[in-house]
Amino acid sequence: MTDDDHPSYAELLHRDPPGSSWGVFGGDPERGTANFAGAAQVAAVAATVTRGAVFSLDHALDAFDPPMARARSAPRHELLSAHENSRDDVLREFYLQATSQLDGLRHRRATGHGFYNGVPDSEIRAGRPALGVQRWAEKPIVGRGVVVDISEGLDHRLGPALDVEVLDRALRAQGEEVRPGDLVLVHTGWARWFLDADPSVRAEVREARRATGFRQTRDLPAWLWDHRVSVFATDTFAVEVLPVAADTFLADAPDDAGMMHQELIAKLGVPLGELWNLTGLVEDSRAHGRWDALVVVKPLHLVGGVGSPPNATALR
Repeated sequence: MTDDDHPSYAELLHRDPPGSSWGVFGGDPERGTANFAGAAQVAAVAATVTRGAVFSLDHALDAFDPPMARARSAPRHELLSAHENSRDDVLREFYLQATSQLDGLRHRRATGHGFYNGVPDSEIRAGRPALGVQRWAEKPIVGRGVVVDISEGLDHRLGPALDVEVLDRALRAQGEEVRPGDLVLVHTGWARWFLDADPSVRAEVREARRATGFRQTRDLPAWLWDHRVSVFATDTFAVEVLPVAADTFLADAPDDAGMMHQELIAKLGVPLGELWNLTGLVEDSRAHGRWDALVVVKPLHLVGGVGSPPNATALR
């Protein structure tokens, strides 16, 4: 056991299902590892906001058009008018995970075991609250966000596979550390590169389903759990590298060709952020030599939502 009385990741591997935090969190277990960011963490980081600098961590809803995920499309925004002096609007085909997003705990099911904490399949329906993103809207995820800048030297057109060691190296270079409850924000530069790339390059990587991300091994789940990370967000398409670069989870996730979303979401209960807009925050970090910030994440209050734009904000 660790000094906070939660098991280590090595100990989680001996549970059922292996590598799961099911039943570990009391109080509000459907928040998953967001439970690591508690009142003490919020109060501590709030005291560090001194400049009043504010950063949005979301891209526009239609920024990725067409999106990397071929099954999703950018929303169509329409203005409506009951008479000449009124305006309303509606979004058509609004895929909540087509741009900056937070994956909820009903996004993936653990093959052979079920959804996080053993929530039955019958509860994972529209309008049912179990594991919905509204859990993080009712009580937003707030805490110390730590930027980890690993962008140097990456050739995103090739879609490199990243090992966990890059996080430790970057943190040492930044003179920073991850504390229990932190929201870890990984800047690779991928989203900005993709948005700025020539349309033919975007089409190439989209068709190949090729994107920079972390290699599918147990090293990343272990790193996140043993550091007590509350949220893990990146500016990449899937957090994980695509195509899958290791067969560690092939037997456990045959429907996803061995991706580790099941390990991170369905077993560990980690809120995963993808396609976050970290460019401005990183530029400020480099300019001021500060790599942490107060971060507020409040997804849409959609009961039973699978995912949502994070509506994430950083303050310094």
